[in-house]
Amino acid sequence: MKNLLLIYNARLVDANIDKKNSAILLSGSKIAGFPEKDTLKKLLADDSVAKFNAHGSAVMPGFIDTHAHFRDPGLTQKEDITTGSMAAAAGGYTTCVLMPNTNPVCSSQKMAEENIAKAKEAGYCNIIQTVSITKDFDGKTISHLDSLNPKVVPVITEDGKEVMDSSVMFDAMCLAAKKKLIVACHCEDPFLAAKARPIRTEALKELHEKNNKTKAAALLKTADSLLAQAEDTATLRNIRLAKDAGCHIHLCHVSTEVCVEAAKKAKAEGQKITFEITPHHIGLSGEKAPNIFNIVNPPLRSEKDRAALIKALKDGSADCIGTDHAPHTAEDKKNGAPGFSGIETAFAVCNTVLVKENGMSLKQLSKLMSANPAEILGLKNVGLLEEGYDADLTIVDTKKEWKVCGEEFASKGKFTPLEGKKLTGQVIATFLKGNITFQA
Repeated sequence: MKNLLLIYNARLVDANIDKKNSAILLSGSKIAGFPEKDTLKKLLADDSVAKFNAHGSAVMPGFIDTHAHFRDPGLTQKEDITTGSMAAAAGGYTTCVLMPNTNPVCSSQKMAEENIAKAKEAGYCNIIQTVSITKDFDGKTISHLDSLNPKVVPVITEDGKEVMDSSVMFDAMCLAAKKKLIVACHCEDPFLAAKARPIRTEALKELHEKNNKTKAAALLKTADSLLAQAEDTATLRNIRLAKDAGCHIHLCHVSTEVCVEAAKKAKAEGQKITFEITPHHIGLSGEKAPNIFNIVNPPLRSEKDRAALIKALKDGSADCIGTDHAPHTAEDKKNGAPGFSGIETAFAVCNTVLVKENGMSLKQLSKLMSANPAEILGLKNVGLLEEGYDADLTIVDTKKEWKVCGEEFASKGKFTPLEGKKLTGQVIATFLKGNITFQA
């Protein structure tokens, strides 16, 4: 009975089950079964079986992040594959979909495979490396998509920006439909975004150089309003293009009520559309200081938008959680770089906001963080607690309260808008194919 690991005194939770006082047996990289009574007693008495006492914590399928930035290659002062994977493991994530806005831009399957190999060598987390919709983000060339193998690169995206030319986007979507690729859209009208950019810059000058918080907040409110228009208009365009192209469109980091309703309408009409919502957009609103000064793209929205996002997750309209983990150096953040580290706080934010404050079941949260992303990405044998599935697991204490401290992150990016805040729900351990990759 070598190479067996018994996790006992556990609450087993996935999209289908919630069972207390249970155990799960791992054999190598797989889930071997769920021993009860007599079998469990024998396993506990067997010295050849390794054991992990969960002390009543919840054992869940490893989380799957549909949206993360590990900054590798070229921007590794912010993050790299190893540190990003370590941060993922600390957050309970066993698979992450990485964006292509690196330096150089990830525009080939060869580059994607290089990052996949780096992650495999690091051994903390599986990754899916996306490839850019247009080559090197040039906004016009899509010939590189012809050679993509959807089993290796299932997702293409221009994340961090938008494909400006609608005809180019439509052609890419048509090709994606033929090749069975998912088109993940960073929905942002580039002209409205460009209009907002100098206003943001002026706001940061008022904030950091003149310490005029009132004027800075007013300027940021104007910029954020433009960026809401940018998200709404681009979302409607991309949904319309995808409808005629017949491709699977995945909307990244949806943050407005308008976009939620547009996506729901398209789904109701039978369109193949999925969308993610970030933990920070349900955990924080950006109408007032200090959150209005926390620069992220899309911006933190109004309380009305935040409520709409929570509702979409609760009623099943939204498909999954995407962290949009976007680490930066301290200097970059001071200069207004949008985004922040979020993969290590994601579960706690979702557990606090959705489960504790809004009555969502832990089963449903597991569906959003594991089963649904696995289904969207076409991943087999992950996302559920099933015999024969990969032993990709996270163990969480759903009642543990803790205070966020960015300096303790495994990520290189230490900035978080949650600094000093108390959250409920902590990752205790993470297993990747039966090997422990993180333990608190």
